[in-house]
Amino acid sequence: MGRLSREERSENMRRIRSWGTSPELAPQAIIRSLVISFRKHEKDLPGRPDLVFLKLRKAIFLHGCFWHLHGRCKIARIPKTRRSYWVPKLQGNKKRDIRIRAKLRKLGWTVLTIWECQMSDSERIRKRVSHFLSPNPERTQ
Repeated sequence: MGRLSREERSENMRRIRSWGTSPELAPQAIIRSLVISFRKHEKDLPGRPDLVFLKLRKAIFLHGCFWHLHGRCKIARIPKTRRSYWVPKLQGNKKRDIRIRAKLRKLGWTVLTIWECQMSDSERIRKRVSHFLSPNPERTQ
């Protein structure tokens, strides 16, 4: 396994976008197929959820497993190098996610998180989102 120089690693990290990524676009296409209108990255809401259903007061976050430390997921491994940087960074992201969900709930919003590792199963996403957007879902995840 080759090691990258500091400049090469920095360039790789710089190329990672916040949104508009292919893992984010797949669930959006599925949701569009359900003929449900949504907004993306609503600026007025805490955490700027990826998908917002204003009339329903529901929001969906599409989280990358690595960046948001998805538990028990092989994609969510903490890098072996520079752990003193990565551990606080990634744990901070996870803590921020918890605070944002709490703020949204306090404002009367219902929140669903879809993880990167789940996005390849389009039928599962379709079922989860349909259930989530129904008038009285039994639970959220």
